[in-house]
Amino acid sequence: MVYRFLLLSDEVDNFKREIQISSQSTFLDFHKVILKATGYDPNQIYSFFVCGDDWSMQTEVTMNEMDTTSEEDSYIMEKTCLEDLITDERQKLLYIFDPLSERVFFIELREIITGKDLKEPVCLKSTGDAPQQFLDYNTAAMDINFDLDENFYGDDAYDDDEVNGLSSFDDEQFDDHF
Repeated sequence: MVYRFLLLSDEVDNFKREIQISSQSTFLDFHKVILKATGYDPNQIYSFFVCGDDWSMQTEVTMNEMDTTSEEDSYIMEKTCLEDLITDERQKLLYIFDPLSERVFFIELREIITGKDLKEPVCLKSTGDAPQQFLDYNTAAMDINFDLDENFYGDDAYDDDEVNGLSSFDDEQFDDHF
């Protein structure tokens, strides 16, 4: 069987990738074709989540073995075939490409093509540029306009009488008050 997936981004409106891959391929094979279709750095941490109809994360598939309790199943990209966890059209997945900022691609299994097989996964359609893989926090911080002449608290000066009128609680007052 062949799976046809659609990848979308909530960051770039015109970004779309359509990928066909054998149902017997591993999540690692799927990961590699996504990297090739986006131009992302292969030396980063990535993971998939198989989701419910409401995009709630249910099953994680990671690049490396994670420490989990013996009660939880652990799925690794290299050892897990797509057909092991994905069996229905419209199945939803998240592909986390920037785990520090929790940025993802939304993936949906659009079609299951029976009676056909693929040796290599292929990106059938590529529209728009992929979102920037990592956010540049230094540039983002510089984009925020702070008026350094303005007092952060809103007043140019505080009134000494306001501060002197405040008293601190001693332990007895604190206990009596609360």
